Amino acid sequence: MPNNVETYAFEGDDWFSIVKKVGLEIPTGCLTGSCGACEIDVNGETVRACISNIKSKNKDALRVSFTTDPFWGN
Repeated sequence: MPNNVETYAFEGDDWFSIVKKVGLEIPTGCLTGSCGACEIDVNGETVRACISNIKSKNKDALRVSFTTDPFWGN
């Protein structure tokens, strides 16, 4: 269910700032990776945004496309 919302990111950028750039929000809880409230799916892998930065195999900008879950909201 794509939302047609995209931006660009670079290796090491944090998920929270990238999501905020496009007007979305990642829910948070403990901000230490323990509770799982900030889990997001990245290329089919679930990561915890509070302890994971954007990873890339090269130095080029990455196009990030966002989707939201209609059952959880933004």
